[in-house]
Amino acid sequence: MHTETFFTSLLSMPCHNQQLNNVSSGQEHPMKQVRFANSSSVPAVLSNPEPSDVSTQHDSQDNLGPQLKLLPLNDQIRELQTIIRDKTTSRGDFVFCADRLIRLVVEEGLNQLPYSECTVTTPTGYKYEGVKFERGNCGVSIMRSGEAMEQGLRDCCRSIRIGKILIQSDEETQKAKVYYAKFPPDVYRRKVLLMYPILSTGNTVIEAVRVLIEHGVQPRHIILLSLFSTPHGAKSIIQEFPDITILTTEVHPVAPTHFGQRYFGTD
Repeated sequence: MHTETFFTSLLSMPCHNQQLNNVSSGQEHPMKQVRFANSSSVPAVLSNPEPSDVSTQHDSQDNLGPQLKLLPLNDQIRELQTIIRDKTTSRGDFVFCADRLIRLVVEEGLNQLPYSECTVTTPTGYKYEGVKFERGNCGVSIMRSGEAMEQGLRDCCRSIRIGKILIQSDEETQKAKVYYAKFPPDVYRRKVLLMYPILSTGNTVIEAVRVLIEHGVQPRHIILLSLFSTPHGAKSIIQEFPDITILTTEVHPVAPTHFGQRYFGTD
């Protein structure tokens, strides 16, 4: 190939930006409605929204205020939610996708904890201005389904201490009753990541928070990590404890209450 012909062919090829513009202007991948956690502004509605699910979540977040935080919705999270809800999903795929979604929630939960500025020295001697976790955090799982989230927290914080609460419904009164509770001895001085994947009525979480308060924990130091929540469940918790923070991926009238049985293989 002659040099002149070679460069002429290069100049006639579409550049990378042109390809991206052509794809984005097409209809193959329509834009979806997006939302951002901890945002006071009304999310922009782009094309092709999903009114049945997305509008419900926005309405719930607006009604319950900033204490309810939703993970930014994207196709990855939406697919994980779909696989977890699908009754034909195998247990192996269910656990795999649940662990992925748990990890995303845990990472965002850690982002809600306090940081402090610090300076480190790089291997080349450069001073880098960064941040580090402030000490005094712990996790508390509500048994049994909350234990599914423990490994995700340990994967992010290897040395974090984790307490446990066992709450079950009384056979006679059907009220939530505490059967077991064990926390770090200085839990009253810590920020608590309370783990419970499914918020249906909110009764179990309300009882767990009461136990933490009895041990000296302030509600404003509790961050509830959840995968799915109903509007009623989130509302009940925030009405009882207005200072608590709830972090979840979805607010929907129908919660996947089969989560614990599917995850631990007891269904």
